[in-house]
Amino acid sequence: MLNNACWITSPRDAGVAVYRYQKSFALRNKPLKKATLQASAIGVYTAELNGARIGNAVLTPGWTSYKHRIQVQTYDVTGMLRAGENLLSFGIGQGWAVGCIGYGHDNHYTADHVSLIAALTLTYADGTADTVATAPGWDVLTTPVLSTDIYMGETVDQTAPVEPVGKAVQDTVKTRLIPQVGEWITEHERIAPIAVLRTPKNELVIDFGQNMTGYVEVRIHAPRGSRIVMHHGEVLDRDGNFYNANYRSAKNENIYICSGEEDVFKPSYTFQGFRYIRLTEYPFDVADPAAFRAIAVHSDMKRTGHFLCGNEKINQLYHNIIWGQKSNYLDIPTDCPQRDERLGWTGDTQVFCRTGAINYDTSRFFRKWMGDVALEQTPEGAVKGVVPAALKNGDTRISAAWGDAACVVPWELYLAYGNKADLKRNLPVMKKWVEYMHSTGPAEFLWLGGMHYGDWLAMDAGEDSYVGATSNDLIASAFFAYSTSLLVKAGEALGEDMTEYRTLYRNVRAAFRDYFMENGMPKAEFPLTEVTVRKHETVDSVRRGMTQTALTLILHFDLCEETERPALAAKLVELIREAGNRMTTGFVGTPYLLHALSENGYSDVAYTLLMQEQNPSWLYSVCHGATTMWEHWNSIKEDGSFWSTNMNSFNHYAYGSVFDWIFGVACGIKTDPNAPGYRHINIAPHPDRCLGFADTSIDTAYGTVRVHWYYKGDRVAYEIEIPQGTTATLTLPNRPPVELQAGSWMF
Repeated sequence: MLNNACWITSPRDAGVAVYRYQKSFALRNKPLKKATLQASAIGVYTAELNGARIGNAVLTPGWTSYKHRIQVQTYDVTGMLRAGENLLSFGIGQGWAVGCIGYGHDNHYTADHVSLIAALTLTYADGTADTVATAPGWDVLTTPVLSTDIYMGETVDQTAPVEPVGKAVQDTVKTRLIPQVGEWITEHERIAPIAVLRTPKNELVIDFGQNMTGYVEVRIHAPRGSRIVMHHGEVLDRDGNFYNANYRSAKNENIYICSGEEDVFKPSYTFQGFRYIRLTEYPFDVADPAAFRAIAVHSDMKRTGHFLCGNEKINQLYHNIIWGQKSNYLDIPTDCPQRDERLGWTGDTQVFCRTGAINYDTSRFFRKWMGDVALEQTPEGAVKGVVPAALKNGDTRISAAWGDAACVVPWELYLAYGNKADLKRNLPVMKKWVEYMHSTGPAEFLWLGGMHYGDWLAMDAGEDSYVGATSNDLIASAFFAYSTSLLVKAGEALGEDMTEYRTLYRNVRAAFRDYFMENGMPKAEFPLTEVTVRKHETVDSVRRGMTQTALTLILHFDLCEETERPALAAKLVELIREAGNRMTTGFVGTPYLLHALSENGYSDVAYTLLMQEQNPSWLYSVCHGATTMWEHWNSIKEDGSFWSTNMNSFNHYAYGSVFDWIFGVACGIKTDPNAPGYRHINIAPHPDRCLGFADTSIDTAYGTVRVHWYYKGDRVAYEIEIPQGTTATLTLPNRPPVELQAGSWMF
């Protein structure tokens, strides 16, 4: 790969600016058969041949664990060459590798400067070949991009002269080059403004109507030297003014200086999360909405899942879930796309990955990310809170429910796609994580102590608490059991002898029951373990076992005996009723709560929670105008004020995990662990009039699976489609299961 090419960099530090690296070359005077370009960079690059952009990807080479590996992109550029002289050029911005990343702006995490490696192979019809490869001596020039940074934004000055910097010098980069593994990052929807506003503060604001990830393109003809200064925000405040204090220190500022001709501006080396832009400076008193387009950017995954029902608020919730995923599946599964974070949080990833694999084909996306999980797993088996690692001086704790992505994600992907090669590749990661939990803490079969995130942002320890009231030891030990059970299933699916891990699982489950439960119920309270979240003060005041989250985990993770289930489920319902038919769960309990209810005969209560509109609930944000999922249940309070500025993203997809219940229980489509990838489908819908009807489908490797139920008077009608090459077990309410072959069915 990249034969004869070496890493090069500028003879003068570019700092935050973008320099162009270029090489002129001539084709031989004989027929050209094929021209192939391979390229990568420390930073992010754009490539041009004869002034035309190569490929349609952006932010290449993407974000990997750069110290271990970096992706190489391959392009067929045969049709872009011309007879005689040609010019190959690259612009390189700081990107994730060099620029600001993490809470403390830990820039230079991978390197303190950008580097380029590339090779253009010219293959002629007679079998001969030439290579144009990066080497010392390439020309380096300035560009109109004066600064660029993932968090801070981009400045482009079309009046700035392009001047030579000197000749490129050879660089030393210690990493492994690999072919492109993940999906390409590409542009998608182009969104027109829905309004141009003058706020009460007399600021000029454009509303695109949709919170999203990407950037704004501006087409303008303005006097030379005119400035456009653009800031980004997700919401307006309660007075209708532009607001982006929740971005913390990320400026998200794009500055464009006009040439005096027809200009088209958009960032090339960064992205923003936003719904609104404020034109802090603009050449004219009014803004023509036709001059602005917001461009959505995310990994180029194939859409597979679709859903529609008769309740418009639930349809909006689904819309928000989709846009939350698109916004945060940008090469890695990020927590949010706007503030000074945008990191690959493992906890958010594992709770949403099942929903993610319903909505889109995420197989390649996660193949890449799990590869980085494996590379960054410690020799002891620990998996940190963010992958790729990006917190040099920040929070790098090892936390239950976050590190458990090592087991949850591979198993969910196997259920979704049935790819044994991927499962086998991830099995060592799963084993090492389970062994880590087995070896940590004072008890052999429990995870006690440690600095966990707990039931993150749950409401049961007080509205302003970061960590919920559920015992962290209980959560950690429950996930110890759960991940061990998934490891056993994965090993058995691959034909491995899992006797040792089955025994471990039985011991963990027994120890959990002995330590955390009494008379078939979780114990009420446990010794207080202080939990400090990054630079915040200690946030715990109580550590309880009798919480909605504790009961949910015990039920859903099968940590109770069958005889204990009725009482545990009834107690869970009692706590929900006491909370005003609302949940009090956070990141840990919420993804499993509705499942725990429906699995134990309380689908009606699950629907009550789904349809709840008071805080905390899924529809609270919908009723307050959300177009993506919120990080906190009440990111905007009833009085219009904000929950906080410090931890308050309006595009945080984790709570969108509720869709795997809508899809798998309300609509009733589930994979079969014994025939994964929808080779055999378990269909068991749970209709309810509050949805009116439900029509959902998923495109699988075999074809489309579809379930549509609707009411006809007092009865429910069902339309079901099963693709060729698959079978299904259908269980309708109050009817015995029936086996279905491929075809269209009506009941």
